[in-house]
This record gives sequence, structure tokens and C-alpha cells, in this order.
Amino acid sequence: MDQVRVAIVGMGIGKSMAAGFAGVPRAKVTALCDVVEERMEAFAATELSWPVKYYTDYVELCKDPEIDAIFVGTPNQMHVPIALEAIRNRKPVLVIKPLADSLPAAQELVTAAEASGVVNMIAMVARHAPSTRYVQQMIADGDFGEIYHARARTLRRTGIPGWNTGFISMGGGVFRDIGVHALDAAWWMMGMPKPVSVIGTAGAKFGPRGQGYWDLRPALPGLAAQFAVDDYASGFIRFDNGAGLQIETFWAGHQPDERVIELFGTEAGMRLDPLMIYRTLNGAPVDTTVTFPKGPTPWEHMANHFVECILDDVPCESPLRHGMIVQEMLEAVLDSGATGQEIRLNYD
Repeated sequence: MDQVRVAIVGMGIGKSMAAGFAGVPRAKVTALCDVVEERMEAFAATELSWPVKYYTDYVELCKDPEIDAIFVGTPNQMHVPIALEAIRNRKPVLVIKPLADSLPAAQELVTAAEASGVVNMIAMVARHAPSTRYVQQMIADGDFGEIYHARARTLRRTGIPGWNTGFISMGGGVFRDIGVHALDAAWWMMGMPKPVSVIGTAGAKFGPRGQGYWDLRPALPGLAAQFAVDDYASGFIRFDNGAGLQIETFWAGHQPDERVIELFGTEAGMRLDPLMIYRTLNGAPVDTTVTFPKGPTPWEHMANHFVECILDDVPCESPLRHGMIVQEMLEAVLDSGATGQEIRLNYD
């Protein structure tokens, strides 16, 4: 096999992933799957210049011998059922974040994926951004010294997604939607230390009142009454090496939009985005702004790595197991918020 024939399941975030695969010569999107056929037809007509198959049933799609690998880009609640079906059919699978709608579901998927031996990967797009990879390499090279603390904050002033009930039903929520990006990126750059304890707060202050929805649009009729998840979450994660991570995420709030990750090291610190490196050289503070030349998008970089894992046996940088550990941390923040207790982790 010299080209991977990819199926895209879910015509929401799947559009971005399909564009990523379109930029990889050794990949080709050959099938689309969605419950609404018009979404597939509209995307293919405007974004793809070759014929593709359409499926509304993911079980039938997974059986197709002309499909080599599957991307799962559906609401959280369907990640595991679809990915498990792909694995049963011996197809490599790339799953959008978060891995699942719950920790037990994530654990079930990882167990099945690792037992099958198929290539499995979590789609954490922030890991594939040039700024994140630049910092991760600097840290791996020792330029930051010991990373002993991190802060990550993602805030939307009015950003509750109200177009899909999957976001606001059990298994959705802000932390699984956008907080997971910052959590994973910070943890990955820190070197993925083992989490040992979590304390957090979480709740919903806007969504159930019909407020804070995307761009101040009114909530769809009846949507606020169905709101069953968090629209804010905040936590502190302690790791076995003594480092800590403060994580905060909001779908709505009376504050300006913000997206920032900060790392504190003994020899240097950083803040992104944009990427700033802070050091002390020759007795003086030196602040450096890092800019990057135009190159592959994070989606293209992620797609290319997935293809390399399949065709070249390259070790996967982001296996589903990483997604499970991130799921454990985020679920612990939510559980701590619900119980008011510190959550001790015993992850091996």
C-alpha cells in the first residue's frame, strides 16, 4: 500500500480533518459519513475535486474493503462506538478529542485498540501547532531546565455552542470541548508527567439560563432546559514529579476572550499564543518573540503523522492511551467540582 484511503465520519470538525488529509500526498479522502447526506454532498462539491462514497451508517462504512483508515469527528458520545467498530474491522483509527464522553468508555476503547494492534491515534490538534512543537523540543533539549509549574486558561465571553445537543448533553461540556486542548498541550509540553491528584470546581452559570450562547444568539427553543453539563471548569493537577498545572476553561463569562498557556522552568519560561520565551542572560531579562514561517497547517501535520504511522511504521506520538490519561485528568476536575473533594489518581 502506497496511499491511505481515509473515511471521514462527521461533517463538523471532519471538514478540517479532511482538508488536512487533502494536503498529504500519500492520503486520499475516499468516503464521507454523516447522518445528514446533504452535509456530505455540500462539502464534497465545494472542497473535493474527486468522487467519494457517502455513508449514513458507520457500521457499513467500517466494513468497506476500499477504506483503509477512519477519522472519527462526531459528538463525544459517539466516539467510542464508531472507533470500536473501526477496530473490529482492523482499520487504523484517528479520534478527535476528547477520547470519549466518560473515563470508562475511554478505557474500553484503549484496551480494544491496544489488543488489536492497529494504529490508533488521538487527534489533539494543539500538539501539532508549530509553536507547541517548538516549545516541546526546547524543553526536551533542556533549554527550560526543570518545568515545575504551568497555567492554562481558555475563555470565551459568549461561546456556548448551541447548534448541536451533543455539546450540552451528558458527556459534553466546556472542559471536554475546549479545555481539553489546553490541558493536553500543557501536559504534553511538560513531558507528560504522571498525574497523582486533582482538585477542581465546575458548574453551569449561563447555559441553563439561556445566556452566553455563541455570539449572543438566542438559545434554540428548549435547549437551555436540556443543559446538563459544565459551562465553566477550573482545577489544579499535581504530578508525581512535584510539578503542578492550573487549568481554567469557560464557555461564557464576563471577561474578554482569552487563550493562553504559560510554563515555568528553572532556566526559562514561556507564554503562548503568540509565543514568548522569557530568560535571564548575562544578568538581564531577555524576552523573545518567536514567529514561524508559513508551513503545513496543524491539521496537515497531524494527518501526515497518522499516514506515516500506517505506511512507515513510525511510532505514534499521540496514541489513544494519551487521550485516556487526559480524560482521566479532566474527569477528575469535574468529579472534584461535583463532590467538593480532592480526587486521588492511581493511574499506571
